[in-house]
Amino acid sequence: MPLFKYPIFLRAMLLFLCGLILFGCSSRRQQTYQYRNQTKSPPRKELARMGYTIQAGAFAQVQNAVRLTDHLSKQGLDATYFVAATGLYKVRFGNFSSREAARKRAETLKQSGVIAEYYIVAPEDYAVAKRQQLGDAYLREELVKTAKSFLGVPYLWGGTSAETGFDCSGLTMTIYQLNGLNLPRSSRDQFEAGTPIDQDQLQRGDLLFFAMSGPGKVSHVAVYLGGGEFIHAPGRGRTICTDSLSKSFFKTHFIGARTYL
Repeated sequence: MPLFKYPIFLRAMLLFLCGLILFGCSSRRQQTYQYRNQTKSPPRKELARMGYTIQAGAFAQVQNAVRLTDHLSKQGLDATYFVAATGLYKVRFGNFSSREAARKRAETLKQSGVIAEYYIVAPEDYAVAKRQQLGDAYLREELVKTAKSFLGVPYLWGGTSAETGFDCSGLTMTIYQLNGLNLPRSSRDQFEAGTPIDQDQLQRGDLLFFAMSGPGKVSHVAVYLGGGEFIHAPGRGRTICTDSLSKSFFKTHFIGARTYL
């Protein structure tokens, strides 16, 4: 029967029900669209920036830098070593809220003979401070440049004694901290601190994570260089080197990538 032949109250009821159905369909489509967008683009996580740090030492032998790093760590200071442009190993430690706080701690350590000369690294000295002016590409390039400076440095598991130095997550933490981003120490914490990305979204400076000690358990991390290549601390008795995601071993153990920019 045509709609106009129904009584007025029935016509009104039918029109009302049709409106509800159309509204429900539209609402479901909108919810599905929002869910898909959230799934594809998770909110970006921001790493805290480094404050004032102390730089000391200029060692020709990596073992001497490791010893100082170990000594400072035992005093409750977050410390790491790196290769300077001169080829000498230097140590950075602490994360202070002001220059004066950093200077006071450095002077105390100098008076006790732990360090000699030192330099205070300010927040504006880091590459991340230039990000707004020069863009993400600049910061990513600096991360990769820092990573490459460690090529050939011995892999020394643990990072806290003269016998043991850079492990995989100690390396990535140092690379990020030297550029002003306070990346956590362990590979699992680094995995949680980043924003998940797919392999086809990888950019230079992102981190790759692998499950070497059991399915689904993060136990290894590397810095992505681009073109499927990465830098990592591979294992006992080897030096920090480049490798490729195309290798079957890394394909098998790869469990995800994270970005921090």
